Amino acid sequence: MSEPCKEVVLTEEDRRILDSYATLVEGLADYLGPSYEIVLHSLEHMDRSVIRIINGHHTGRQPGAPITDLALTMLSRIEEESRDGYISYFSRNKKGEPLKAATITIRGTGGRVIGLLCINFYLNTPLSELLATFSPEPGPGLETGVSETFAENTQELVRQAVLKAQEQVRADASVSASNRNREIVSRLWKGNIFQIKDAVQIVARELELSPNTVYMHLRRMRENPPL
Repeated sequence: MSEPCKEVVLTEEDRRILDSYATLVEGLADYLGPSYEIVLHSLEHMDRSVIRIINGHHTGRQPGAPITDLALTMLSRIEEESRDGYISYFSRNKKGEPLKAATITIRGTGGRVIGLLCINFYLNTPLSELLATFSPEPGPGLETGVSETFAENTQELVRQAVLKAQEQVRADASVSASNRNREIVSRLWKGNIFQIKDAVQIVARELELSPNTVYMHLRRMRENPPL
């Protein structure tokens, strides 16, 4: 049996780690939608452990709320059962409404558990709301019709980026035939493709250019960045 969970004294590094999770909370909430409550706990002060919460209406909480007894129980189970720092389970809010929950530990300096990331899915969410969350409808901060390359290796990733840029440039009547390769390199540069190792050589091969020519285009872009 493990000892009862105790408050921890946070270092400055611990606080920076917890602060970094605030963006994760925001991103998860934006992606998963309003049916999910995302909570960030600090174990520095159990009586006001909630430091960030999105969709807190599902449990009636806001920043400054105390940790729950169930969260402490799940933390003890994670430690006792030598789990990999997380546990999923079903619970209910104070209205008796069902939730599917997950508690994930956050470790700081020395491997100590300094916080918890908790995710609660409101199981009474109507199916129509769930479908609306995951349908490709335009909304604030949501781009639609964006393609993504899931490559098996970096060579394929760069090659697919070149093919995509070529299609875009060929369809752009404002780009003359003599400037197409430079425009392709420009679009790849804006897309950070040249951050990939050996990208210059791969791009040169796909465009049937010498690497020196690609480097020349890149040098000119760094000197006079395209709009």
